[in-house]
Amino acid sequence: MYQPDLETIGRGDLQALQLDRLRATVQRIRDHNPDYAQRIGGPDSIRSLDDLRKFNFLNKEDLRQAYPFKLTCAPRESFVRIQTSSGTTGTPVLNAYTANDVKQWSEIMARCFTAAGVTSSDVFQIMPSFGLFNGGFGFHFGAMTVGAMIVPIGAGRTQLQLRLMQDLGTTAIGAIASYPLRLMEVAKEEKFDFRRDSKLRVGIFGAEIWSDEMRQRIEAGMGIRAFDIIGMTETGGVGLGIDCPARVGTHVWEDHYLIEILDRDGNPIPDGERGEMVITTLTREGLPLIRFRTGDLNAILTREKCACGRTHLRVDRLTGRIDDMVKVKGVNFYPKQVEALLLRFEGVATDYQIILSRLEGKDDCVIVVEVQQGHEDLGSKLSSAIYENLGFHATITTVPVGTIERAPGKVVRIVDNRK
Repeated sequence: MYQPDLETIGRGDLQALQLDRLRATVQRIRDHNPDYAQRIGGPDSIRSLDDLRKFNFLNKEDLRQAYPFKLTCAPRESFVRIQTSSGTTGTPVLNAYTANDVKQWSEIMARCFTAAGVTSSDVFQIMPSFGLFNGGFGFHFGAMTVGAMIVPIGAGRTQLQLRLMQDLGTTAIGAIASYPLRLMEVAKEEKFDFRRDSKLRVGIFGAEIWSDEMRQRIEAGMGIRAFDIIGMTETGGVGLGIDCPARVGTHVWEDHYLIEILDRDGNPIPDGERGEMVITTLTREGLPLIRFRTGDLNAILTREKCACGRTHLRVDRLTGRIDDMVKVKGVNFYPKQVEALLLRFEGVATDYQIILSRLEGKDDCVIVVEVQQGHEDLGSKLSSAIYENLGFHATITTVPVGTIERAPGKVVRIVDNRK
């Protein structure tokens, strides 16, 4: 599903296409939802892409308050499916899809598969859940579009995952980023060797923020090439972009999405500097978004042509979300930073948990780290690394592999008992 006419398009032609699609998106909102149009404001006519900055922002709370259909921009009878966010922090965000939205989702997912080297010759095993969460269906649409054989097992049942991988000759998998760690853990217990007992060669992982160190662990443990895919329910699901074998940032499909990186006050910042990623959809019908503040921290690395030939801009790997930042003893950090430090040490396993509490009015931080047998004395080294690199003291508790409870979905890295 390589589309060279669009994926290698020149910057000038790409911007012209974006401008046409931005105008059409704004007009769709004005034609189908006057209240939404009033909410975003903006100029009567859009003369250049710079006019995007004249529109108001949307945020996740706006979308929650619009539940279920207050911001949709297509007739109700044209909706063919819905997906929602988890709703763990309150009312979920609902995204309604028209048939064209599903087609668009399938197209960008197929592009992601192709960038990762997945073709019609592959057997693709889908490990995210099938349900309101968009991951399972996103992978399904992508695999179906490239013509791969689909193994739609969904989440969990790790022993069965390994058996099907072996019996069916699975060559590629899709999963939330932490699940390969569980696969490797059970594989070790079952004496399953990925190189000997499977044909696996590609893994596409997302839905969680994961470090380069974790990627190296996964690739070494499973004998695969691992790719980082991004996306979210609000923008239509997984498939917003993916890194390619060049490993110089994550390609974002700019013919479908406009990307801004802004400071806390909503002002644009130069490429290369980190800020909040703001997304405008250019081809979505059911729930088009204008200047949606994602809360994700990122930076535009380059707009130059990639070694793979694609010309769409590349963003950095996600560091975290604005609301994921943790402050301990006056120091701000993200869980990904802790993960990157821990995984540099031989003997550290793949699971850890940061437990925060308040003792006598002061912050207390305990990091529970699973370690391999014979490495129980790593605590002092890990504590020193945390202090030297992040600037705060933490008590490190090393425990045997399997001690930390395995969550059925996304892993829980922070337990904050200070609230």
